[in-house]
Amino acid sequence: MRNLTMMTDLYELTMMNGYLKNGMKDNVAVFDLFFRPLQNNSVYAIMAGLEQAIEYIENLHFAQEDLDYLRSLKIFDEDFMRYLKDFRFSGEIYAVEEGTPVFPREPLIRVKAPIMEAQLIETALLNIINHQTLIATKASKVTTAAEGATVLEFGLRRAQGPDAGIYGARAAMIGGCAGTSNVLTGQMFDVPIGGTHAHSWVMSFPDELSAFRAYAEMYPSGCLLLVDTYNTLKSGVPNAITVFKELRAKGYEPTGIRLDSGDLAYLSKRARKMLDEAGFENAKIFASGDLDENVIWDLKMQGAKLDVYGVGTKLITSDDLPALGGVYKLAAEIVNGKMIPKIKVSENAVKVTNPGYKQVYRIYGKADGKAIADLITLDEEKIDTEKPLTIFDPVDTWKKMTITDFTVKPLLVPIFKDGKKVYNSPSLKEIQKNYFAQMDTFWDEYKRLTRPHVYKVDLSDKLYQLKKQLLEEAGAERN
Repeated sequence: MRNLTMMTDLYELTMMNGYLKNGMKDNVAVFDLFFRPLQNNSVYAIMAGLEQAIEYIENLHFAQEDLDYLRSLKIFDEDFMRYLKDFRFSGEIYAVEEGTPVFPREPLIRVKAPIMEAQLIETALLNIINHQTLIATKASKVTTAAEGATVLEFGLRRAQGPDAGIYGARAAMIGGCAGTSNVLTGQMFDVPIGGTHAHSWVMSFPDELSAFRAYAEMYPSGCLLLVDTYNTLKSGVPNAITVFKELRAKGYEPTGIRLDSGDLAYLSKRARKMLDEAGFENAKIFASGDLDENVIWDLKMQGAKLDVYGVGTKLITSDDLPALGGVYKLAAEIVNGKMIPKIKVSENAVKVTNPGYKQVYRIYGKADGKAIADLITLDEEKIDTEKPLTIFDPVDTWKKMTITDFTVKPLLVPIFKDGKKVYNSPSLKEIQKNYFAQMDTFWDEYKRLTRPHVYKVDLSDKLYQLKKQLLEEAGAERN
């Protein structure tokens, strides 16, 4: 397990030093990690990265070489160094489980800890959760567009560094991908890996047919041939069919062919016809080459005969949205045992935060099990499912809805209590299973690629009134 304690912004440490010098070391703070509305026509994100966040917290400590480096900066005194020497996380963390669809402004992680501890972990938590949630969300859009066809993650070589490749592939699996080309991710997380050969394999042989025969000789039971090195329809597919017939004569059935360039809709339809006429109706056609959810959707609308999509660059880099926009904001302080809510005020309404120590409830229809809305409440509030529940838009308050015959589920679950982990991280396969189950509870209108319906995320009346009160007080002070 890596020690990432020093993976932080300097200002986290300077603020910690300030808290110590001002006698605030034992003050308890509540922080929320959430994201603001996305800018790529998405209404939801897929929570990911919690397992790595847990590992980070569990291994949080300053090694001697860390302390030596900080001393060398000559901006911290020995009191602070002594504090860091014995540093361990002692607080509480609640979080949304991985694979869960989540929405702007609702807490994904809630931290309650001595303020110096809560402050330090800001940067690393944002780094881990922002990245994996971003890639899981992109994968969700891609796999949704594929409408049941298999999607494989092929992005390692275009990822922004090794960690982005490893954990991006992990996140892509959470978002619905069936496998990855990344061998290390497969090893680390016990997920399927896949891959065949490149154009260089074909080009290194005297001719295409001998390259195909050599590959089939090595992997007769999983023969998938890349057919677009020279001429897809005139040589690639015919040569593949020749080799497939030779394999069948030996008692093997081919996996299929891969198209990596050209007009994938046209080529796949022609290739499908050629394979079927040759008696290989079960041979699959794989596609790759700068694919994303929009290209896949267009291909399906054109009637492309594609069974599997290998998606690389635009998935692993989240091409249309390079950053999630997650933030970590102070929501409350506990002074003398009393919870004091805090609010960030801004001229920009989207940057005004929700105060207090909160929980998020997902409301489901009892009859169909479909998600109706999310309700952000103060943690002390309880929802009586035996009584009608009226919710309202926190901005356009005239938009109201009364719900009957419903169930609720709290989304924030305990991860750490008193610095001790109380949560058992599921396997990546279990997380993906949770993702599919959760996505099935949402109507297709929320998942469509263009102009998706906006899912309701409301504030309880008690939280709304608290927020309103704090804003009014801030306005009075300003005047």
